[in-house]
Amino acid sequence: MHVDMNAFFASIEQRDKPCFQGQPIAITNGAKGSCIITCSYEARAFGIKTGMRFTDAKNKCPGLLRCVSDPQKYTKVSSKIMKILYDISPDIEIFSIDEAFLDLTRCKKIYSSPLDAAYLVKDRLFRSLNLPCSIGISTNKSNAKFAAKMKKPDGITVMDPNDSEGILSKYSVKDLCGVSNGMQSFLNYHGVFICGDMKNIPISILGDKFGNIGRKIWLMAQGKDIEELKLHVNTPKSLSHGKITSPNLKNEYDIKKILHLMSEKVARRMRQNGYESNIFLIGIRKKNDWVSKKYKIVNYTNHGGDIFELCLKLINNNLIKDGIYQVQITATNPRPIGIQNDLFLKGMPDKLCLDFTIDEINEKFGSLVLQPARLLKKLDSPDVISPSWRPNGYKKSV
Repeated sequence: MHVDMNAFFASIEQRDKPCFQGQPIAITNGAKGSCIITCSYEARAFGIKTGMRFTDAKNKCPGLLRCVSDPQKYTKVSSKIMKILYDISPDIEIFSIDEAFLDLTRCKKIYSSPLDAAYLVKDRLFRSLNLPCSIGISTNKSNAKFAAKMKKPDGITVMDPNDSEGILSKYSVKDLCGVSNGMQSFLNYHGVFICGDMKNIPISILGDKFGNIGRKIWLMAQGKDIEELKLHVNTPKSLSHGKITSPNLKNEYDIKKILHLMSEKVARRMRQNGYESNIFLIGIRKKNDWVSKKYKIVNYTNHGGDIFELCLKLINNNLIKDGIYQVQITATNPRPIGIQNDLFLKGMPDKLCLDFTIDEINEKFGSLVLQPARLLKKLDSPDVISPSWRPNGYKKSV
């Protein structure tokens, strides 16, 4: 079973604010956000889509209302949703903040049919949170996810495995989860436009080009996905934060300020989840290319000041004369804190002790109540939710 909340952020805002009910609304990241994160179904009726610029959307729908994203509220609601779903089946894979897969195999004696379980899910979500969802049911993850999209909003679709290949055969390969624009172009070049065309090419062609993902897509197009639910969160390979700046930003102080904030966010995220790293990738995007460098330091750290010093090295070595458009800071190969103690240090270093104290204060009184002096002047950098956010574990961050 695949459970997909309908226009999740927009539905929460319409639920909580009567002025938005029945209105075309667009959620943006901050009051000046230029890109639409999601929008209500009333807005989608005008052709407005996720990723569209707000100004372009406003031209399509003059009555479009802007709503500022509230990540803290959305993550709290998501946690409640996942708890309800966990009560339906303990075998659950949280796919994103508003999607989850449930395996009902071990619950056959509890529910008379998968359809009854689906109605129970919808009833509990609506009674507890007053939010709609769409549900797809089939014998594998790919088919269930595809089925959930077939009746939106607020629908239930059961895809019989005997009919899945015939149903999918009429849809574009781009409708499959995981097919990027690049993969679509590659498939089109080989004469594959709809899922029904996929069986006309060998699986090895996709495997050689895209590896296991390509083989998975080949099977998915024919309703034969064999991937099992991922019931446990894997150890992170990286933790990162980035920000799109004002176009062609040249002010060095403002650039340093943004890099400092991103450094603090990465460091705080590592501390919250018990990680540290000694390899950091710092990147700055110019108009047509990226200036980036990977730094490896002697000691593992999760202190924002240490990461910011690496950013300053990049700035000093690459004078930004042409202006920048985006920054990105990534901690790679993080390891659990304290896995190996420093021979010459006793107890927790002063700066690390101070960091955790500041984290506790900010957790109690609000994000960035205490912060470096450089960041005291308000910087328009609203919190965002990672696509891989999870209620528990290292991905729980905004």
